Amino acid sequence: MLHQVSFIKKLQDEFNFDYDPCPLRSTIDGLLTEWKGNVYINPPYSNIQPFLTKGIEEIRRGNADICVYLIPIRSDTKYWHEIIMPYATEIRFVKGRLNFNDSKSPAPFPCVLVIFDKTLKGTSLCSSHLQ
Repeated sequence: MLHQVSFIKKLQDEFNFDYDPCPLRSTIDGLLTEWKGNVYINPPYSNIQPFLTKGIEEIRRGNADICVYLIPIRSDTKYWHEIIMPYATEIRFVKGRLNFNDSKSPAPFPCVLVIFDKTLKGTSLCSSHLQ
């Protein structure tokens, strides 16, 4: 079991984040702010797609350099195949389950890091398979 705080610290050390539009217990709406530099996003899991779209928009505008998302693995969703697969530069599957905040038990779902950079080129390591 991974504790989210130490996990995020490792990410901060790697990416040197400048902004988090979804800080814990915040009253700001990250979708209405301008994102700058290297951005860490742990969006509300009930509303992931608008945050993915916003990240791509901010990269295209030249505001964000890198957007790193921590989200549940939901490869059965439309946003996974229409946003993540074609535009994410890197997809990192988190080994084990994260323990969020002060919870004594891990999340009931696996997580993934989805990374978009200025190329928005997608990754050739994964592909969508149509049924």
